[in-house]
Amino acid sequence: MATTASDRTISDSINTSPVLQDITNQALDPDKSDPGSKKELINFLRGWPSPSLLSPSILQSATTALLSDPSLFVPALQYGPDPGYQPLREELAVWLGRQYSTETKSEQICITGGASQGLACVLASFTDPSYTQTVWASAPCYYLACPIFEDAGFGLGRIKAVPEDQEDGIDIDLLETMLKHYRHVVYLVSTCSNPSGTTMSLQKRKQLVELARKHDVLVVSDDVYDFLQWTILPHPDASSPSKPGPLLPRLSDVDLSTPPSTTEIKEGKWFGNAISNGSFSKLLGPGLRTGWVHGTPDFVMGLSQTGATRSGGAGSQFAAALLAEVMKAGELERHLQETVRPGLQRRHGIIIETIKQELGELGVTVAAQDKGRFGGYFVWLTLPEGLDGKRVAQKARQEEELILADGEMFEVSGDEQGAKFRGNIRLSFSWEEEHKIREGVRRLGSVLRAMLEKIQ
Repeated sequence: MATTASDRTISDSINTSPVLQDITNQALDPDKSDPGSKKELINFLRGWPSPSLLSPSILQSATTALLSDPSLFVPALQYGPDPGYQPLREELAVWLGRQYSTETKSEQICITGGASQGLACVLASFTDPSYTQTVWASAPCYYLACPIFEDAGFGLGRIKAVPEDQEDGIDIDLLETMLKHYRHVVYLVSTCSNPSGTTMSLQKRKQLVELARKHDVLVVSDDVYDFLQWTILPHPDASSPSKPGPLLPRLSDVDLSTPPSTTEIKEGKWFGNAISNGSFSKLLGPGLRTGWVHGTPDFVMGLSQTGATRSGGAGSQFAAALLAEVMKAGELERHLQETVRPGLQRRHGIIIETIKQELGELGVTVAAQDKGRFGGYFVWLTLPEGLDGKRVAQKARQEEELILADGEMFEVSGDEQGAKFRGNIRLSFSWEEEHKIREGVRRLGSVLRAMLEKIQ
């Protein structure tokens, strides 16, 4: 999702084979190699920020400021208001408005315990399996979103795949043919999608919102990578600003920019048809477990009334207060500009350069690399004809101490036939340091060469 919360371990309900369970155990401990191997483990599955991209000094300073002032730490340590810690809502409104070049108001923001918890609360408050017919997920799909939908009652084939096109995300025309006469949820990562890296165009965003209004659809976009975009460098050592320019409007911005019709006003309220699900996990650290939902004020107020929130107050009250201090000091933007985006930009340049050198001659292709900008944590590979991603991942783990995410992991649970990805591999470049990124791609090349020799 994209996390969305960060990629965690592979759920037993998704993959139960001995080899993949072994990969799950290794993903828990990235330093645990096979005792009989002389090679250092390299983990291209783990979608976490590298320790070098974290921000302990920023959080330490903010914590000192927070705990030194009773007017700050008393409310921070109490139950919070249902919509969330107001100073953080206000700081986010100003910062998000700058980022998207659009007016954002604090009453359009609900603080959550991260993107995954936010998605679960949205489903709890605004869907009912007896009324909501289907969840449509853009495919390839963030694989850990599927269990969240299943927990909300959308199991037994009620999550359906809508394939992406390779240029700009979910296939709108195909989706429209599927929506007639139903009430639905559409889930996607509209910017720097996990796993494919594709970004939906502004035209397609407008088309999706129009479609959502026409068919009584709630569109949930995990916007966890929006602020992790950069200019693609000609080579990793080239000098270029990491921030690529204005961001595309969120789907929630597109929805809010068009006044509702009279039929969309229900009992004097407008809940809208698209929301943005954001998170600090990829910006400052997943352990903070704090995020936000952006939508209409009526949607935000309704979300804040989810039963668990009413009982315990808004998620992550202390962390929200801490993050408000970080944002007041301007440290979030500085950290993104000076540490996170340049670090990811360079890692991305290294992995693309090494893929071209080591895998290009083998017929491996990389998705979404020709638009001058990129973002997120992942690259999506298409393997040469005749190679199976799951088998490649198994061989890489067994022979090269290399952990990969095969394409079948990103098929929509329960609708695997709707969009298949047996010939794909996802590589994460966010976790490993630069020298291990290069070495990992070289090891992958060795595996592919050996497998191709056997089928030729």
